[in-house]
Amino acid sequence: MTLHEVVSPQQQNRKSKAPTLQMETRCYEAELLLHEHNYSKRLLTVKEQLQVTEKELKRQVLKCEQFFLQRIQCEPEMILFYTGFKDYNTLKAFYLALQPTPETLGSCSHMLQLNNTDDDTVNAGFHTARLCLFDQLFLFLCFVRRGFLPIDVSTQLLVSEEVVQMTWITWCHYLFFMLGPLPIWLSRRSVNELMPPFFRTTFAKTRVVLHLTEIQVQLPTSTVNSSHHKGSTTLKSLIGITPSGSISFVSSFYTAAVSDQDAVRESGILNILEPGDVVMTDKSLEIEDLDVIGVDLVSLNFSGANKLLNEDNVSQTDFDHLKIHMERAISRIKEYHIFDDVVPSVLHSSVNQLWTVCALLTNFQGPLS
Repeated sequence: MTLHEVVSPQQQNRKSKAPTLQMETRCYEAELLLHEHNYSKRLLTVKEQLQVTEKELKRQVLKCEQFFLQRIQCEPEMILFYTGFKDYNTLKAFYLALQPTPETLGSCSHMLQLNNTDDDTVNAGFHTARLCLFDQLFLFLCFVRRGFLPIDVSTQLLVSEEVVQMTWITWCHYLFFMLGPLPIWLSRRSVNELMPPFFRTTFAKTRVVLHLTEIQVQLPTSTVNSSHHKGSTTLKSLIGITPSGSISFVSSFYTAAVSDQDAVRESGILNILEPGDVVMTDKSLEIEDLDVIGVDLVSLNFSGANKLLNEDNVSQTDFDHLKIHMERAISRIKEYHIFDDVVPSVLHSSVNQLWTVCALLTNFQGPLS
């Protein structure tokens, strides 16, 4: 029996267009040759061969539809939308600088062991099937930037939601390990060199703008009780932003029961400010301990406008410019939409790392224009 007796004309046309089908046909030829001397095996019918071919075509189509970085690498607008990086080359440079290696993985695992964290959380995600490490980083960035759901990604990748979640948590811990030690607190000289012109003419001694942000986190089922009847809790973190717009300070999260004053005090920001610095806030955040260390406080909330305009000779235009500039800087971290709604309980134990990573990622966007 020859190949043409079992393959239809339609299949012959498909075979000439799809390299994968050519390989499929060669497999059939090999199988037929084996059957010439083994009559105990049944030849595949035309219907059965069509079913195999259809299954292979479906697999190829699904693979083409998967959401991988390669599909949008030539579209800077899409890269910026999904990752926060301005283009593919910038994202690739970031990955090459931080890509996992046996040395960094070993150091990361050792650090987690010292902190009584299960190092399997870090190692397991890197072995996700069907994904190279660069695509894993890309999907993590999509997760935090656009708030992707595990079920959506698992459908595209043809893997379980648990595998997707493990990958995200792995990259969260790894990026925290790599980015966390970076010296983001700028010296007085560096702040002055990068300071926008309108800051120089208004509050030239501004060292940092402080902003207290709140998020909602879903509690694990085992911790939900009568005091958390909705199964979520409010956490708040203090972030510091330089006049140029870079994140220079990120605190851990504190529960809503901790007062703003205590959150500032426990964050450690008071230990790194220097006499003569000016601290600016975007809302009524009173910090009683600043006078003790010789630091002045300026508020940019609307209720403080008269003080700025009258006592500091700041024009209304300058004041509006300052406020808009700081709102833009603060909005950078809020563009990570994973924090828009309640953060899922699976990330409850990693929320500090997740918040810090997202805050530090904004520094790769460059200064505010």
